[in-house]
Amino acid sequence: MELLTLEKQEPTVYPYNITPNIMKHILSITLAVLFLAACGQNQDDKAAQLASLKDQRAKIDAQIAVLEKEIGPLEGAAQRTKMVTLQELKTEIFSHFIDLQGKVVAEESVPATAKMSGMLTRVFVKNGDTVKKGQLLAQVDDELIRRSLIESDVQLKTAQDLYNRQKSLWDQKIGTEVQFIQAKTQLESVEQRIATTNQQLGQSKIYAPISGTVDLVILKAGQSIVPGMPLCNIINFGDLKVQGSVTEAYASKVRKGDLVIVHFPDLKKDIKTKVTYVSKSIDPMTRTFIVECALPTNPEYRVNMIAVLKITDYTNTKAIVVPVNVIQNAEEGEFVLVANRTGDKLATVKKVKIKQGSNYNGMVEITEGLKAGDFIIATGYQSANNGETVAF
Repeated sequence: MELLTLEKQEPTVYPYNITPNIMKHILSITLAVLFLAACGQNQDDKAAQLASLKDQRAKIDAQIAVLEKEIGPLEGAAQRTKMVTLQELKTEIFSHFIDLQGKVVAEESVPATAKMSGMLTRVFVKNGDTVKKGQLLAQVDDELIRRSLIESDVQLKTAQDLYNRQKSLWDQKIGTEVQFIQAKTQLESVEQRIATTNQQLGQSKIYAPISGTVDLVILKAGQSIVPGMPLCNIINFGDLKVQGSVTEAYASKVRKGDLVIVHFPDLKKDIKTKVTYVSKSIDPMTRTFIVECALPTNPEYRVNMIAVLKITDYTNTKAIVVPVNVIQNAEEGEFVLVANRTGDKLATVKKVKIKQGSNYNGMVEITEGLKAGDFIIATGYQSANNGETVAF
């Protein structure tokens, strides 16, 4: 029977005193370096592939440009270019307006009021009646005044008789001068009282202060009235005007005689008139001044009806005008795109710097840069570029 003998194994010796743990770290680092090297090689492959694709795209773009240039003049090229619409510029009348809201007012609009207190016994008019100046409109109760007048008439007769007697005696040098003066004074006092009573009797009546149309009868018979209280309003509809307030900023631009377009929203109609009055004072609260315009006689107009006034403050009879939306802005200033026609349906885009004048209601007056006969790009200008060929 053989006996197995175990040879004694020598311990592993690491050079430079490297321990097993250090050796494990070295192996880990070596594996990481190998992995990163593989990744780096993968990135290089991708970069090379990207460079190749870009080179192919550049070649394709160059081929496309050559083909577009070759087919441009051919029939049907217009369908391959941007479509726009053109607007030919012509000289025209351009006006700038000051817009404001006003209302219809009457030159004569006067309330009919009472001069004494009392109860109305009769009202002789109704809404819409046409009256003349001085016409009787209503009667205030005057019974007490009439009774007082009857008593005064009796006293007048007595005083007159007494005065006649004293005068006859005085003429005959009979009686005293004092008696004659007393009789005369009493007669004059009664006469004065009767005159005052008659004046009060006249104040019991309400008359039309002007000729016109009765508007808004407020009181009826049986109701009380006091001095200054209106019975109704009398309006002269034959002398109407439009009145509005203009902001202080236009004080130097609005003048008497300026043309005005008045729009009545309720009537859906416009009329042309002129400024007849411009206030010389400015309201300190609203910083506005009053302007008035005459209105022709028309039964459709109503007092306090809303009216929109357009006062002309600037007019150019030979203006070049473009829509405000076609004007574009750049660092060098404002410009519009003009089309230089190169064929029946083709044109070249040109960028033209302009200078604006007045603008109103979406239209702008051009003072520099454009002239009559130019064609501006009215639609499609957003995508058009300077020097580009477009179809219209």
